[in-house]
Amino acid sequence: MVPPENLLAFTLAALVLIVIPGPSVLFTIGRALALGRIGGLLSVLGNALGLLPVIGLVALGVGGIVAQSVVLFTILKVAGAAYLIYLGIQAIRHRGRAAAEAAGGVAPRSAWRQLGEGFLVGITNPKTIAFFVAVLPQFVDLSAGAVPVQMMQLGLVFFVIALISDGIWALVAAAARTWFGRSPRRIATLSATGGGLMIGLGGILLFTGNKH
Repeated sequence: MVPPENLLAFTLAALVLIVIPGPSVLFTIGRALALGRIGGLLSVLGNALGLLPVIGLVALGVGGIVAQSVVLFTILKVAGAAYLIYLGIQAIRHRGRAAAEAAGGVAPRSAWRQLGEGFLVGITNPKTIAFFVAVLPQFVDLSAGAVPVQMMQLGLVFFVIALISDGIWALVAAAARTWFGRSPRRIATLSATGGGLMIGLGGILLFTGNKH
């Protein structure tokens, strides 16, 4: 078990990191603007669920291998960025469908599909692996033993905070979308804006930073 003082310190650090708007928040806002409240929340849940395999791999030591390998890290980085750009392009292409869905004229997209898209974004985010590899060990008490279990516990704390924080952002963005929803044209514009945010985010992740 993680010592209480270490757990509290990590919780505070994770809270500060997550609350400050970053790539995850931009993804959440973009999806909520493009898909609405349910789509935004499903994307948040999927994105958070994508953290769980990453947490498990990092706890077992596999994450460190990926973080230290330029080739593996770059492949993951490019795949994640490309998928974000793809989702953004789809949101722009189907902005008319978003307006029709808001008006009740078209059946909404499958919940499983929206959940799965969020999951893929979460599990292919190389910055998450880098964060867990760099930060989690600092809050582990080696003398307490069971290091992988302690890292899993810390990762789950991060998971819960991220789920709540991103969920709030999704609800706020969806509320704005509902307000604009009085006009189909404005909904189409919002969907395109959300798509633009995701494309921009993909570009940022692709062209900024290095493997560290």
